[in-house]
Amino acid sequence: MSIHTEPLQNITMSAGGTYSLTTKGAEYLINAAVPIVLEALDSMKISKNQNVFTFSDMGTADGGTSLKMVESFINFLQKNSPGISINVVYADQPKNDFNGLVQTVLGLGHFPSYLEKTKNVYPLFSANSFYKQILPDNTLDFGFSATAMHWLSNKPCDISHHVHMVGAEGEEYLCFAEQGKKDWETILLNRARELRSGGQLILLNFCRDENGKYLGNSTGVNMFTNFAQIWQDFMAQGRIGPEEYRRMTLPQYYNTVEEFSAPFKKTESPVYCA
Repeated sequence: MSIHTEPLQNITMSAGGTYSLTTKGAEYLINAAVPIVLEALDSMKISKNQNVFTFSDMGTADGGTSLKMVESFINFLQKNSPGISINVVYADQPKNDFNGLVQTVLGLGHFPSYLEKTKNVYPLFSANSFYKQILPDNTLDFGFSATAMHWLSNKPCDISHHVHMVGAEGEEYLCFAEQGKKDWETILLNRARELRSGGQLILLNFCRDENGKYLGNSTGVNMFTNFAQIWQDFMAQGRIGPEEYRRMTLPQYYNTVEEFSAPFKKTESPVYCA
C-alpha cells in the first residue's frame, strides 16, 4: 500500500557532515579546477589599499568537498596580498545542515581545516540559496559554486514515464527547459548585483555536452534509466502507486553548453545588460 509523501522540493544533502565522505567525485572535480580558480584570482587587479577580500562558496552542503580548494585560494591570495583579511561566505538553503557545515569548516568534523593553518580568515555562514542575493551589492570579490546549480528552484511538473528531465519528452521536457532557463538567469543576475567591478565568478556545473553525454550517462549503463526502471518495478509490484511514481520526478535540469552560454551572447538578455 502506498503512503503519503511530501513533494520533492528543497532537497538538501546528507546531514552530519557525511556528504563529503560519500561524494568524492565532487571533491575530485573541485580539486581539478584549482588551477582555473587560481588563474582567475591571479588575473584580478587587487588594490594594495584593499584590506578585506570576500569569497563565497554557494551551494556548499557540508563544506568538505571544497576545503582543499579554499585553502589553496587563501594561500595564493595572502602570498600575493600580504596582510589582507578574507571573508569566506558559505551559503546554502535554510534546510541545509549548518551544524555539520560549521563543524567541517572549523575542523571539528571528519577533515582537517585550513583555519588551523591560516590567519586573518573569517568564515561566515548564510542560509540563503543561490536563487537569492546572498551578499550586498558590489561586495563580492570572488564567487564559486560546484555541482549544485542543476537543482531547480521549483519542480515545474511531474514526468510521466521517467524520474529525470533527461528522459522527459514533449511538453514535460519544455516545462523543465523553461524552468532551467529562468533559474539560470536568476542565478546570474543575483551574482551580477553582488560582484564588485573586476570580480570573478567560477561555476562548475553539470551539463549535457555536444555528444549528449551527462552525469550518469558517460560510459556504460545510464544511471537515470536504471533509476526509472527500478521505480517502475516498484509500481508494478504494488510497493508504490502511480502518483508516487510521478512525484519521484527529480527537480533538476542539465543545461546544454548552448543554454549555459546563451545569456552572455544575446544582447537583449538581462544578464548581458547587467
